[in-house]
Parts: sequence; structure tokens; C-alpha cells
Amino acid sequence: MSFFNFKSSAPKAVNRAGGTAFAESPRLELASILLASFVQDQYYRSADGSMNRLIELIDAIPDRRFAARAAIYARANFGLRSVSHVVAGELLSRVKGEQWMKRFLSKVIQRPDDMTEILACYQAKFGRSPVPNALKKGFAEAFARFDEYQLAKYRKRTGVVSLVDVVNVCHPRPTEGNAKALRLLVADELRSEGTWESALTRAGQAARSDEEKAELKRDAWTRLVRTRKIGYFALLRNLRNILAQAPDLVEDACALLVDERLIRKSGVLPFRFATALGEIEKLNSDGVQQVIAALNRAADLACANVPEFEGRMLVALDCSGSMMGRPSQIASLFAAVLLKANAADLLLFDMDARYRSVNRGDGTLSIAESLRLADGGTNFKAIFERANRAYDRIVILSDMQGWMGGGAPVEAFSAYRRRFRADPKVYSFDLAGYGTLQFPERNVFCLAGFSENVFEIMNRLETDRNALVTAIEEIEL
Repeated sequence: MSFFNFKSSAPKAVNRAGGTAFAESPRLELASILLASFVQDQYYRSADGSMNRLIELIDAIPDRRFAARAAIYARANFGLRSVSHVVAGELLSRVKGEQWMKRFLSKVIQRPDDMTEILACYQAKFGRSPVPNALKKGFAEAFARFDEYQLAKYRKRTGVVSLVDVVNVCHPRPTEGNAKALRLLVADELRSEGTWESALTRAGQAARSDEEKAELKRDAWTRLVRTRKIGYFALLRNLRNILAQAPDLVEDACALLVDERLIRKSGVLPFRFATALGEIEKLNSDGVQQVIAALNRAADLACANVPEFEGRMLVALDCSGSMMGRPSQIASLFAAVLLKANAADLLLFDMDARYRSVNRGDGTLSIAESLRLADGGTNFKAIFERANRAYDRIVILSDMQGWMGGGAPVEAFSAYRRRFRADPKVYSFDLAGYGTLQFPERNVFCLAGFSENVFEIMNRLETDRNALVTAIEEIEL
């Protein structure tokens, strides 16, 4: 194997922190924005800036189907909604007369409210008419998959675009499973009778006093939890309410939280547990410790399919100031997941780098919380200057905005390879989607986002360095 004779084919660039870097290909950058931006303001870029760059990349890639496939991948595999709606709206304005657009819309729609959001997105930017035929056909095909419960839950009467508006635009053909629901929906008689929201709303409306309201809400929570009528996401969002309004349900709620079948069926992303934990830790009431323990157990179960990689692994976690907020939350949780599943070393880096030991007997969320640090500059070179042994794999979790010492650590990486006669595979995770790389060499694999599917991609990267783009291109349209 070669330790010295290799060169980069990636064009040089300057990242948003002012450091030297390397430009991503348009396809990889588009995938990175889709999987990492969350349509939020970021340290170096606003939410509008991210969406403007996304639109530029859609136009920069001649094959429009790549953007469509990437949107499906983000929605179906990572659970990301808003970015997929933006892509759908933009493609509807650009692609005319292509049969695959109908298939794209049908696949990117996972819930009825995806249709209302896509239509609202399109109309807000491109006007209310004419409505593209692809939208009509794709929406009509998607409607056939939804039953009365789903249509009632997501009918959205208060938004700019309601589900009735969607029906009036696409005129879906009634099916055996939704004919009655469509009729009631158009007549404004469809109601969400089986959802947790409707149960709590009825409890509040029926009460004649604060005491009666409290009792009715406690009864409503009892029915929802003990009959398992509450969805997993709703349970996570309402743990605080259950503790406050129905504390005697804690044991039942915790049993649902750690139900492995429900966790897998929900497709819940691990960082959702961290969000719920942050809310519960603010409380001081009976049952809080039990819920915290259940959340940690649930997070461990959600990460149970993380593979154990052969060989020696180093996890390098970016703790610089630009990682504040969501990037730090995801990066620390990702690090905790990898450390729990693998006998890996942990290196924290900002202006410098230092090794850190963790107790792998602790829960995933507890480990992640102990690693949520964000301060100082970003020095990627320190990773390879402080690494004190040869590794088979190095996983770097960062927003890729290195600037100290110039930025890209090409020389430091080469020196590390020579010093230990090492040839590691480097998994470089971009958790912000800013569009630049720190590592252009061979055996360096660039990824973005965080879900259980990332680990499948890591395995595939062993034989295909462009596995993320490849996985997107494999989606059928």
C-alpha cells in the first residue's frame, strides 16, 4: 500500500470559516444540505441561505431525477420533511411532461400533510395556477394509500392549504378504504376521533371547572396509554404532560417507551430521545427518574443495529463554537452510539485535540450529554497531530469548517500516515451541509446526516467510496 504517493482530485476552496478546504461535487453537496440543514439557521448560514444554495444545486445538476431521488431518500430514510417539500416544489416548476415526476411525488409523500405542504410551497413561490399535471397525478396516486384515520388526522383546516384544497386540485379516485373519508372530508364533516389531540381537546371542552378538566385529561391519557392508542412520537412529545397530568401512568408510559417493536416501527431518530430527555431533566417530580431511565434504554434499543466494525477505531468529535445547537447534539449522540457499539477511542478537538474516556456502561444519552461541548476554534490538524497510534478507521463528526492553521489538514494527515505506517479509512461526516470538505484523499468517505441508515452506508463505503450518492441514485423512478 502507498503511504506517500497520492493526490487530490477535488478542487480547492475556502470554507465559511475562512480556512482552506475542498469543494464537494454538486451531487454530494446537494445530498449534504438535504440530510444536514434541517431548514434552520446555522452558525455560518441562515435557513434561507441553505435553501437558496439547495435551489442553485438543483439547477447545477443536469439530471433532475437526482434531486428527486435525493428528496425521496431524505424523506423516507431520514424522516426529513421540509427540505423534501422544497425540492418537490422546485422540480414541479422545472420539469414538464415527464412521467417520472408523478412517481416521484407519490414516493416522496409519506403522510397526507406532505401534500398540503408541497402544494403550499409551490403556490407560495410560483402562483396558484396553472397546477402542474404531475402534481395532480402524483397526489391522486398517493391519496389511495391513506385511510380515514390518516386523512382525518392531517386534514389541516387552519393552514394556508388544507387537505380539502388538495382534493379539489387533484380529484383523487375513491378507494374501498377511503371513499367514506373523502366524502366526509369534502363536506367538512371528517373529524379526528381517534387521535391523542382530539381526545385531549374533548376533555378540555367538556370540563366545567379546572378540577374537572384535570380529571378528564387524566382519564384521556389513561385511555390513550393503556390501550396503546398513542403513537410513539406523540408519546415522546407528551412525556412532560403525562408526568404532570397523569403521574400514575408513568410505569405504563415507560413500558411503551422501551417496546422494541414500537421503536422500530416508528422510525424514530435517536436525537429525538435526547430532545425528550432535555425536557424531562428540567422537572422535579415523582416518576422523573423512571422516565429518564426508560429514555436511555429506548435510545440504546434504537441504536441496537449499529454494527461493530473490525479493527481499531478513532471517533473524533468537533467541539468548536460553530457546532453549537443541533450539530453538537447530533455529533455527541453519534459519538455515543459508536462508542457503545465499538471498542473505539474518543478524541475531542477544537483549537487542540485530547483523548477522552467514557464509561460504556452508561446509557447512550448520558454519554452523549457528557460530550456536548462547543467552544473555541476548529483545528482539524490537531486530530492527526494528537492521534497516538495506528487506526483502521477514523470517524470525524463535524460541520467541516476548519480554519486554524489554514484549514484542511492534508499535510498533518500525510504525516500521521507516515509516522504510524497507517492507511486508515476516514469517514468524514458533514453535520451542517455547508458544502466543503476537509479531506480529498483516497479512502476518505464523505457523508452527511444521521439516522440508522448511515451505518449501512458506512458498510457500503468499504467497496464504494461514493456510497451516499450511489444509494440515492439506486432509488427507482
